[in-house]
Amino acid sequence: MKKTKILVLADHPLSPSGVGTQTNYFITALLKTGRYQFICLGGAMRHQSYEPVMIDPWGEDYRIVPIDGYGTAEIVRSVIQQEKPDVLWFMTDPRFYEWLWEIENEVRANMPMVYYHVWDNYPAPEFNGKWYRSTDEIVAISKVTYGCVTEVVPDGSTHYLPHSVPGTLFHPAETTEEKNAIKMLRDRVINSSVNYNNPNKKIFFWNSRNARRKQSGTLIWWFKEFLDEVGHDKAVLLMHTDARDPHGQDLPMIIDRLGLTDAQVLLSTNKVTPAELANMYRAADYTIGISDAEGFGLSTLESLTCGTPIIVNMTGGLQEQVTDGKDWFGWGIEPASKAVIGSLQVPYIYEDRISQKDFTSVMKKAIKLSKPKYEKMSQAGLQHIKNNYNFEDFENKWVKLMDEIVEKHGSWENRTNHRRWHFMEVA
Repeated sequence: MKKTKILVLADHPLSPSGVGTQTNYFITALLKTGRYQFICLGGAMRHQSYEPVMIDPWGEDYRIVPIDGYGTAEIVRSVIQQEKPDVLWFMTDPRFYEWLWEIENEVRANMPMVYYHVWDNYPAPEFNGKWYRSTDEIVAISKVTYGCVTEVVPDGSTHYLPHSVPGTLFHPAETTEEKNAIKMLRDRVINSSVNYNNPNKKIFFWNSRNARRKQSGTLIWWFKEFLDEVGHDKAVLLMHTDARDPHGQDLPMIIDRLGLTDAQVLLSTNKVTPAELANMYRAADYTIGISDAEGFGLSTLESLTCGTPIIVNMTGGLQEQVTDGKDWFGWGIEPASKAVIGSLQVPYIYEDRISQKDFTSVMKKAIKLSKPKYEKMSQAGLQHIKNNYNFEDFENKWVKLMDEIVEKHGSWENRTNHRRWHFMEVA
């Protein structure tokens, strides 16, 4: 039986970004069926080589072509002509694909366009309406995203399918080896300070890109203010990120300027394996996510899957993770204000901004939480993950949805509801 070939546009599937990680999960879910194959234009990262690669153990069924950025119309035309894919699947912000929608008549004539939509926040993006209506199927990563899309195109074909992470990689410590690794890491972090030794010190973890909207620099500043109130021996902030980033801040300089030079804030900048990252979540008492805008928030989901409660800004998909409307799996901080930002590509978007006062208040509650209440919160978070972000459900839903899309829209050899389009090379 001929396999259904899917052309993927996204972050490089083997990159550490949330988009790249979820792209890889999506691909492997469908590969397990034995009925699909993939050609991926892997972008949004620095490449050591631009040679196409095949990913073990899938061989020809999982090929990645490294590209700069997110591709161009010319690249996609060339790949379509050569590969004749049955479906185009793409993911991340709409503004990265303006050129794609300019050629959508060409693309959709031969295959359906399926967009796994990342949107950061309200208000509903009316300016994306023309793009939404030029896409066969849209899949939303959060209820907020789903609400935004359906408000703009209520008659469109939109689905809700949130991210997930595999329990084989992220889970509470189970083996003796994992428990020993956690103890070693906690001891190392807690005992890094010369003057602020305290065996009961709480570890707060932050795992994200060093980008402005992620509030990496603000977090360090507010953490210092928090320590000034409760004592510098009460907690430590472990940040796994790039120390410096052109789209973020110079974190070592901020740490130095604020006088946090006795290991009150620790930077982890080396690339780590999923197992090593899982140990960081397990070693921490809480994981923080206070982005001004967040479509989903993969790091906080990974944290909950490891049994570690979260402290988050109640924005985007983060609000779905921290509470189910009844129980809480950490602390959600309501935005104290909103700002409207924008650009030529994105005319407007809200930024939900929490206050330093509210952040400090929650941090104080976190370090005082009793062990029984903490354990209850941790277990409730694990159950929340099982009920709403189960990885097997994620895989099964993607397989079912993609099968339905191919049946509904046809593919390269039997495309329905669209005029056939023949690609030609013109010298």
